[in-house]
Amino acid sequence: MAPGLITLDKVTKIYQTKDGPVESLRPLSFDIREGEFVSVVGPSGCGKSTLLKLVAGLLPITAGQLSLLGRRIDGPQKNVGIVFQGAVLLAWRTVLDNILLQAEIRHLPMAAARERALALIKMAGLSGFEHKYPWQLSGGMQQRVSICRALLHDPPVLLMDEPFGALDAMTREKMNLELQRIWYGSKKTVLLITHSIPEAVFLSDRVLVMSERPGSIAAIYDIDLPRPRSLDVMSTPEFAHLAKTIRGHFFAQGSLDH
Repeated sequence: MAPGLITLDKVTKIYQTKDGPVESLRPLSFDIREGEFVSVVGPSGCGKSTLLKLVAGLLPITAGQLSLLGRRIDGPQKNVGIVFQGAVLLAWRTVLDNILLQAEIRHLPMAAARERALALIKMAGLSGFEHKYPWQLSGGMQQRVSICRALLHDPPVLLMDEPFGALDAMTREKMNLELQRIWYGSKKTVLLITHSIPEAVFLSDRVLVMSERPGSIAAIYDIDLPRPRSLDVMSTPEFAHLAKTIRGHFFAQGSLDH
C-alpha cells in the first residue's frame, strides 16, 4: 500500500465568533495516499470546503495533527495546486498568459514555465487556443485552463473545490472524463470536494462521506470499478449500488445535496 501523502490525525476546526465558538469540524482522522483520487461529499455547510482550506494551509487547524509529505502543515502550502468552482481567469490575459500567471507569482524561470505551460495545454486538449481570451472559451474550457494553471508549478497534490458545479450536466460529464484523463497524465494526488455523488463515484478511488455540521467522517467507501472509466460505467449495477449506498447517508440525515 502506498504511504500517506496527506495525513489527518484528530484534526478539528473551531471558529471564534462574537457569539462564541462555533464547531465546524469534529476530530477527523484519515490518510490520502500518493497518486490517489479521493472525493469528499456531504450536506451543505458540513465543512467540506473548510477541510480543503486546512489541507491547503489557508486556514489553521484548531487541534490535532495535519501533515503533507511528512511535514506539518503550518501556513499556505507551495506543494499544492488549487482549483476553485469558478475558473477565476483574468479577462485581459490569453490562455497561455493566464497559466503563466502562476509562474510570475512564484518567480519561476519563465522559459521553463512557458515550455511546461504549452505541454499542459496539449495534455488538456487546448492546443490551438493558447492565444484566445477567456471570453472566447466555453465554461468547460475555462476550467481546463484553471487546472493547467494549478499544475504549472508541478505540485504533488491537486485540491479541487466543486470545480464543475457551475457547468451544465452534459458539460460536467465531459469534464469528468477530461479530469480523469488529466489525472492519468499528471499522476497527481487529487482531493475533490463535490456535491455530486455520481461525480464522486465516477472519478474516485475512495469517497469520504461527511455528516452534517459539525462535520465528521460518516463513512469511507472504496470504489473498485475498473479504470479507465467511460460514462457507460454509470449504468452498471455496481455503480448504482455505490451511489445509492452513499446517497442513503443523506436521506438518513434528512438532507441531500444536489
